[in-house]
Amino acid sequence: MAYTSGFTEKIIKKMNPGLASLQPYPFEKLARLKQGLSPPANKSAIDLSIGEPKHKTPDFILDEIKAHLPSTAAYPKTRGQEKLREAITRWLCKRFRLTENSIHPDKHILPVNGTREALFAFAQCIVDHRKSRPVVISPNPFYQIYEGAALLAGAHPVFVNCTAENNFIPDFSSVTADTWNDCQLIYICTPGNPTGAVLDHVTLAKLMDLADKYDFIIASDECYSEIYLDEDHPPIGLLQAAAEAGRDDYRRCIVFHSLSKRSNVPGLRSGFVAGDQELIESFFKYRTYHGCVMPGFTQAASIAAWQDEIHVIQNRKLYREKFAAVLEILAPVMNVYRPEAGFYLWPEVPISDQTFTQQLFSKQNITVLPGSFLSRTANGINPGNNRLRIALVASPEECVEAAVRIRDQIHTLSTGN
Repeated sequence: MAYTSGFTEKIIKKMNPGLASLQPYPFEKLARLKQGLSPPANKSAIDLSIGEPKHKTPDFILDEIKAHLPSTAAYPKTRGQEKLREAITRWLCKRFRLTENSIHPDKHILPVNGTREALFAFAQCIVDHRKSRPVVISPNPFYQIYEGAALLAGAHPVFVNCTAENNFIPDFSSVTADTWNDCQLIYICTPGNPTGAVLDHVTLAKLMDLADKYDFIIASDECYSEIYLDEDHPPIGLLQAAAEAGRDDYRRCIVFHSLSKRSNVPGLRSGFVAGDQELIESFFKYRTYHGCVMPGFTQAASIAAWQDEIHVIQNRKLYREKFAAVLEILAPVMNVYRPEAGFYLWPEVPISDQTFTQQLFSKQNITVLPGSFLSRTANGINPGNNRLRIALVASPEECVEAAVRIRDQIHTLSTGN
């Protein structure tokens, strides 16, 4: 046993040092927070902690999967089928007002197995850890993949706070010139997870100017771009902002999109990366060794999904209805707002977010995610403290029931009963 322990310790010392810096994932922390607590047996469990869409997957997507299962008999290509890249290109042009002569399916598009693996892998491809103190910047709160990707790429993560005072937009003015000089990659998330805030034209244009000045890459996570609440004002994307600024080569700009939220197929693991041709080519080369290739039946289903907007419009309608119903119940008792996009609420609570999460579970059988689990302390504050992430992914009936129970728990705090 002693030999095994000593051997293991030696092996660990030889591993990627970034592994030792990784924090537990938010849902690991949540499981520990709930450990030993018993929810009331007379109340059904409602889980609003995970951003996993629960709306029905469209039948036509499932039909494509079944019809193309025989394609598993052949190895798919890393670049994906030409028909898939063409479908993605047409969708990008229509959705973000790009011109067909500025974006090419063979030069600017790369299918990926969902945004999570691509966001992580991109940092491994882009970051040059041989340079002294490489920096990767991300918003705070944030999707924890950004932090893990930075650490395992040998970079130092720097977090830019998104607070109510700044309308939950990252305060890029707080970043010092020295940090910008060391920055190799910045992750942005627009619409934001969990705030729902959308970066506007001006903010994106300024960020592109900074990228030129300090020589870094912008990776825009746009997986929530199709869940917006105003049908007449879809969120702008980074490529759209680049094109409108005359930057139609998308220099230094890469976007990440997924079907998971848009089409209610989180298990399909289908998305794409698009933008700067040179970056796409480098990422393609990386992925030929990485071995992440999209199965043929997934590609067939994805082609069908990117070509249809009817199911996406219906999906947004259902989220709008849930937001309206839930906010009617919660707004009188909490500091909560309707986000621009996404399917999360990001309300304040009158006590510790972790304590309130425990109380909601033990008293109401409701599971939410403490905001502090999604943030780090930066410039002396943790912007997730005393906030919750509530994912309105369950059925309308369950979301309304959950809102009633959360309201009841708030009343309990105020009355002491």
